[in-house]
Amino acid sequence: MNLPLHLGWAGALEAGLIAMALGLLAYALFHAIGRRAQWPHGHAVGWACLSAVAIAAGIDAWNLFYIGVVKLESPLYARIALAKIHDPDSLGIRVLMEVIGALAGVAAGWMLTERRRG
Repeated sequence: MNLPLHLGWAGALEAGLIAMALGLLAYALFHAIGRRAQWPHGHAVGWACLSAVAIAAGIDAWNLFYIGVVKLESPLYARIALAKIHDPDSLGIRVLMEVIGALAGVAAGWMLTERRRG
């Protein structure tokens, strides 16, 4: 996500909350599609989880992967790669909070729809 978030834990929590809202929206979308297509609940939950995590944590997860895999032997290349990342010091915790937030949003959406049915 390329939003101007705070740095450190505050930014990671903000990213997690945004990802949670995105997970709720993703589940609502796939639940509506699944109801029309007569999918089982698992298909809607699975597609919502996949899409919410890919959208919410996609860029940050790619940056984390890129920094871990690509050899940044030159200090110039390392500075260029780190300059493109918002708050590279807490990139790992931000990715973790985005994934947890997206999955928690999908789970909350599923629980809300099941509460209405039951």
